[in-house]
Amino acid sequence: MSAPAGFKRLAVAVAVMVGAGLVTLGAASYLVSVDAARDAVTAEVRAVTGLEPTVRGTSTLSMFPSPRVSLGDVALAGFTGDEPPFVAEALVANVRWLPLLTGRIEIADVALVRPHITIRFEPDGRTNWSPLVDTLARTVRPGPQSDPRTLSFSEIRVSDGVVVLQDTGRAVSEVLEKVELSLAWPSIAKTFAATGRVSWRDEPLDVSVAISDFPAALAGDNSGLKLRIGGAPLKAAFEGAMSMRPSLKIDGTLAADAPSLRRAMSWVAGKPLFGVGLGRFALKAKTNVVSGTLALSNLNIELDGNAAEGVISYGLRGRQTLQGTLAVESLDLTPYASALRLMASDSRDWNRKPISLDWLDDIDFDLRVSAARVVTPQTRFGRTGVAASLRDGRLVVTVGETHAFNGFITGSLAVTKTATGVGLRSQLALTDVDLDTCLAELIGVRRLEGKGNVSVNLDGNGINVFGVTRTLNGSVSLNAANGGLVGVNVEQLLRRLERRPLAGSADFRSGRTPFDTLAVALKISQGTAHAEEVRFESSNVRLAVSGTASVPGRELDLTGTASLLAASLEQPPTFELPFFVQGTWDDPIMLPDTQALIRRSGAAAPLLDAVSDKRTRDAVRSAIDRLGGSDGAAMLRRLGVPVPEPTEPPAATDAPEPDASPAEVPTR
Repeated sequence: MSAPAGFKRLAVAVAVMVGAGLVTLGAASYLVSVDAARDAVTAEVRAVTGLEPTVRGTSTLSMFPSPRVSLGDVALAGFTGDEPPFVAEALVANVRWLPLLTGRIEIADVALVRPHITIRFEPDGRTNWSPLVDTLARTVRPGPQSDPRTLSFSEIRVSDGVVVLQDTGRAVSEVLEKVELSLAWPSIAKTFAATGRVSWRDEPLDVSVAISDFPAALAGDNSGLKLRIGGAPLKAAFEGAMSMRPSLKIDGTLAADAPSLRRAMSWVAGKPLFGVGLGRFALKAKTNVVSGTLALSNLNIELDGNAAEGVISYGLRGRQTLQGTLAVESLDLTPYASALRLMASDSRDWNRKPISLDWLDDIDFDLRVSAARVVTPQTRFGRTGVAASLRDGRLVVTVGETHAFNGFITGSLAVTKTATGVGLRSQLALTDVDLDTCLAELIGVRRLEGKGNVSVNLDGNGINVFGVTRTLNGSVSLNAANGGLVGVNVEQLLRRLERRPLAGSADFRSGRTPFDTLAVALKISQGTAHAEEVRFESSNVRLAVSGTASVPGRELDLTGTASLLAASLEQPPTFELPFFVQGTWDDPIMLPDTQALIRRSGAAAPLLDAVSDKRTRDAVRSAIDRLGGSDGAAMLRRLGVPVPEPTEPPAATDAPEPDASPAEVPTR
C-alpha cells in the first residue's frame, strides 16, 4: 500500500467520524429540549448543593464547541429578605457527552458567571445564610439515601464574582471583587476545597481554603481547617480545627509575615497610618478563637528587627481591644527615634513636628513589655519593664523600672488627644543618674557632671513638643553631690578678680567648677521656670542663683552671687561677686556685676561717685566723650557703668584744643 493511498483512507475515516459526531450532536439536540435541559440542570444543582436556583432569564442549549446548558439571571430561592443572598448573571453547566446521547443531562462541572454573593452577619451571630445552612448540611452529609448517579459533578467555578461581607452590628461592609475560584464540592468525599484569587481594596490575593469534614463543619461539629492568603501587603497561613457549636471556635497554628506592617495595617484599616517604624513583620503562634476573642500563645513575633516572645489576646467584637505580655532580649528603638525625640535634628530647638494621635481612636490596649536592654540612637538602657495602657483615647506609659544613665528611672507618661493637639503629663523620678549624659540626651544641656537625683512633675498641651513647652506647668527638682559645673572655673575667676577687679583678660566661659552639693528647685508656669532654690556649694566656693528661664525659648535670665569662702566656716566670705547668667541653655554667658568690680577697685571707685553726683555728672560725661566719643560711652554702658546723658550741650569755651591730652581735660 502506497503512502498517498494510506493518507486518503485516514482522511476518509476522520471525515466519517466527524460527520457521525455532527449527526449525533444534531440528533441529541432534538432528543433534549431547552426546557428539559434547564429543568435537569436546576434539579441536579439542587440535589448536589441543596439550594434551589431560580432561573429568571433566558436558557440556552449549545452543542458547539462542547455541549453545555446556560441559564441566565439565576437567583437563590428559599430565602426571605429584601434581596437574595446569591445572584449570578449566568450559570453554565458543561454536560457529559454519552448521557446526552440517551436524552439525559449529566453535569460535568458548573461555572458561575459574575455572581454577586451577600453574607450579612447579625449582632446575635446569625447570618442571612443561616436558614439555608441546615439544608446544605443535610444535602452534603453522606448517607444511604444518597444517589451516586444524581451526584454527578464536584467542581464549581466562580468567574468575575463579587462577595459582600456586612456586619450590621458594627455598620461595616467589605467587598471582595474579581473573585476567581475553583470549588471542589464534596459530592463523593467529605472534603471541601477552594482555590483561586480575589481582590480586596485593590490588592489581588491568592487564597486557598480546605475543610477536611465539610458536613461536620456545616453542622457545627469539629473539622480540620487549612487557610492560605498571599498578597503583596500580607501573607498568612493557618492550620488547625474549627467548630460552630455552641459558638465559633478555632484552634491551631497561625503564621504571618509582611514586608511592611505599616502598609499592611493601612490596607486593613482602609486609611493611611501615620508615624514611623512598623517595617518588616513576622509572626508565629498557637491560635485560639473563642467567643469573639483571638488569643495568641507561644507567640514569636519579629518587628523592625526586634524579636519578642509572649502572649497576646485581641477582641474581635465591639471596640477593638488588645492585651498582652511580651519579653524582648534586645529592643532597638532606632526606627522610632524621630517620633520619640524631644529635640529637633539640630539639637538646639524643641521638636516641632506635629504629634499625630489619630490611631488612639481605633483601639484600646494593655501591654506589658520587658527587655534585657533597650537601644536608642543616643544611648543604651539596661533591664527595662514598661506597661502601656490605652483607654478612651488616653495613653499611659508606666515605667516600672529601667536601668539608664548608670542609675534608675521610674514614673509615668500620659498622652491625651485634645481639641488643640495633645496633652502631656509626666511624673518621673531619675535616681542616681549620670547628669552629663542624662541632661544632654533629655533636654540638650551639657553643663553638669556627677551623679544626682531628678524629679519631674510636668503637664502641658500643644500640637508638637515645642507647643507643649509653651503651656508647661509643674515642678522640677535636682539634687547632686560630688560633681562639677562645666564651662566656668568660678574659684579661679573669683581669686583673679579679688586681686585685680578690673582685669580685662578674665575668661568667664571656660574651665570647670567642682561642687560638693547642688540643689535646684524650679517652679514652672506657662513655660517659664522660676528658680525657687539654686544652691551650689564646694569647699571654696558658694553660688546662690535666682531668676527665670524660658522653656520654649531655651534661654536663661538669672542673677546670683558667687562667694569665695574663707578657710574657716565661722569666718565670712573673703570675696563676694554678684553676677548675671544670660543666653541659651546649651551656651550661656556668665558676666560679673561690673559696678561691684569698679567699686572694689580703689582707682576707679571715684568714677561711680562722680557719676552719682549731679554736680559732677556733666563733667564726667564730657570726659567720656573726649576719651572715646559716643562709642566709648556705649562700651561702658554694656559693661554696666551708668554713663550720664548730657543735660545741655557743652559750651564752646569748655572744649580743649585738638592736641590736648586726656590729663588736660578740665573738670568741675
